[in-house]
Amino acid sequence: MALKKEPMRGMKDILPEEMRIRDYVIGVIKETYGGFGFHSIETPCVENIANLTNKQGGDNEKLIYKILKRGEKLNLADASKEEDVVDSGLRYDLTVPLVRYYSKNSAQLPSPFKALQIGNVWRAEQPQRGRYRQFMQCDIDIFGEASNLAEIELLLAAAATLGRLGFQGFQIRINDRRLLKAMASYSGFPEEVHDSVFIILDKMDKIGLEGVESELLKSGYDKEWVDKYLGLYRGLEQAENGIAYLGEVLEGVLDSSVAGNLQEIMDSVRAAKSSDFEVVFDPSLVRGMSYYTGTIYEIAIPEYGGSCGGGGRYDKMVGRFTGNDVPACGFSIGFERIIMLLMEKGFQVPGKPKMAAYLVEKGVTGQALCDVIAKAQEARRDGTQVLVVHMNKNKKFQKEKLMAEGYEVFEEFYKESLKNKTKTEPE
Repeated sequence: MALKKEPMRGMKDILPEEMRIRDYVIGVIKETYGGFGFHSIETPCVENIANLTNKQGGDNEKLIYKILKRGEKLNLADASKEEDVVDSGLRYDLTVPLVRYYSKNSAQLPSPFKALQIGNVWRAEQPQRGRYRQFMQCDIDIFGEASNLAEIELLLAAAATLGRLGFQGFQIRINDRRLLKAMASYSGFPEEVHDSVFIILDKMDKIGLEGVESELLKSGYDKEWVDKYLGLYRGLEQAENGIAYLGEVLEGVLDSSVAGNLQEIMDSVRAAKSSDFEVVFDPSLVRGMSYYTGTIYEIAIPEYGGSCGGGGRYDKMVGRFTGNDVPACGFSIGFERIIMLLMEKGFQVPGKPKMAAYLVEKGVTGQALCDVIAKAQEARRDGTQVLVVHMNKNKKFQKEKLMAEGYEVFEEFYKESLKNKTKTEPE
């Protein structure tokens, strides 16, 4: 039986054209984030299953690729539950591995610690446009900075990166989990149902305020709670400053520092921005991960029509590993979606080197071949990208293919009985 050529569903092969763009984008990301003082690190792609299923990853914990125990540890005959046969899994994001990494190595790291991590993650979800089962994430995180300086730096670094890649007019949406909880508590929802309420609220951009109201009532929540809750959102539509409005209405329920903190982050990012984007307060922004404890944010790019990155503050997560809480805040840029948008726009990597193809007739050997290679090496030292390849019978088609790849200069090398000639156009 013939082997299957197609990659597994939700995963893809990356052709050279896309790989050139990916390499370029990674270079821009590393250079830009490096300018903000972030240090590159790396963590394993396999994590202990207990770390991945710690009830903080939201729906992603349902999408883990789990790994069976190996060797003598795998005893299928006596297994009665999943834990008997599984001990690890492929990471579904970079945050859980990063927190474990920091918890283990914090004594050897600077404080505050600014981490940059780029790597593949895996989720067994339904593939769609811009969404895969294996995809690359690119995260920046700051540990040990309790003030909103962390959020300001993260948002400015991410926005600067998108600006350098040519994106304009995008939007940073910002909210705070403490504000979400205060609004729900003020309206009468018990704390144990908050996450269920937020799951419905998260659909507001798709189903609108009326749709949220309908779903909350269908879920059996008290109409008085629902009316009071959605009354806050209706009041926001009339308010000149939404953050100030909620700060006043929720006085006594919401910590007085939350509204001022949000406003300061927004004002600081607007004042210091180096590219074309907008910062807006979005009181319906939820973010799926339950480990967020404070500020949350997303970046929306008009060409995509959805989120192309996001993150927030997760001050309690390190304590799950060490017993001592450490301030932590992060941002994950939507790497795969950015690559997709760049390719759809026909993006060309800027500043690419001069590309030359040396076509060598079969039969050119010995010293003659050494001379060709030496000439190629000299051109490479001068910054030219040189491909040395045997000449095909259909030389015209071969050149057309090479020109499509970006090769501009062609040199042809024949056996000693023929002259060397240089051409820049296919015959």
